[in-house]
Amino acid sequence: MTSQERITLVLSHGVPDRVPIHDTYWETTVQRWRTEGLPEGVSPEEYFRTEIVRVAGDYTLQFPVRVVEETDRYRLYWDSNGALRKDLQTPDGWTPQWLDFTIKSKDDWHIHRHRMGFHETRISRSSLDVYHHARQQGKFVVYSGHACFHPTWAKIGMENELIRMIEDPDFITDLFAAHTQLMIDLYEGMRRLGMTFDAAWFNDDLGWTVAPLISPAMYRELVFPHHKRLCDYFAERGLKTMLHSDGNVGPLIPHFLDAGFVALHPLEAKAGLDVRDLKRQYGDCLVLFGNIDVRRLSGTRDEIEEEIRAKLTAAKEGGGYIYHSDHSVPSNVSFAGYCFAIEMVKQYGVYD
Repeated sequence: MTSQERITLVLSHGVPDRVPIHDTYWETTVQRWRTEGLPEGVSPEEYFRTEIVRVAGDYTLQFPVRVVEETDRYRLYWDSNGALRKDLQTPDGWTPQWLDFTIKSKDDWHIHRHRMGFHETRISRSSLDVYHHARQQGKFVVYSGHACFHPTWAKIGMENELIRMIEDPDFITDLFAAHTQLMIDLYEGMRRLGMTFDAAWFNDDLGWTVAPLISPAMYRELVFPHHKRLCDYFAERGLKTMLHSDGNVGPLIPHFLDAGFVALHPLEAKAGLDVRDLKRQYGDCLVLFGNIDVRRLSGTRDEIEEEIRAKLTAAKEGGGYIYHSDHSVPSNVSFAGYCFAIEMVKQYGVYD
């Protein structure tokens, strides 16, 4: 089976030849692996033959980026959402801090709301190249972007967003609606350029380590209508919609299903989610995507094998599972250890 055929079948709860394989990697992980055997000029995605390619456009406010100060330790700049950021250099890459925002009030938003409009500069030549290369390889190609909650905090700040969700929900609703419309317009722009997609994949981080960032009631009132609009829009065009959210979003899963999402990623084990429990609860209606604990991937071979064996054996039953780490693969995972993990996925992920 091709990746396109395999994942299409899984998203319909069919049983493929094997569990599909996909993952993401820290840049510092790739740098380490270059010293341990990953060939130069070959990405981990190419080496391990991951199966999903995401194609996205520019859905920022498109402010001009302005660098304020840059040293070997940090970069201070105004980003394309009009936020003042300080990106700190750490051993594991860059860690961002948000210090200030152009949009602080409803009046500021009204001044700059026009920046959410669609135009062709939002689709880069590189997006077209990624798309055509993926199609040539038989990959499963998804239209990708952020849904409404996460990108709003990039525009106004997380604390401000959470406060306004209580004190001024109309303001937040307008921000969510404008972003949702842009995601639809971007898709239509790509379609006019000849791109066709196998599914839609939206990121919207709604969880932290022990619980969602907002209550199910607040999700239902303010976020759900925009998630549902996206899911309905793509369903009408024959595309299933997948959701990425870090953290423990367990209490929100029934609402994600009501919105129309068919798959949930990455099922963060570090936040208390376990694919075996989720399979029992939602295995007949939700494709489970991830949950392989990266802390185990840095362990012994026995620990790696047990993590893969125990979770894949349960999660793959009857279909409806895609392999992925429970976040992204960090730099404390060796190249040899990860190669062994993928061997185990191929061993335990085959269907009889």
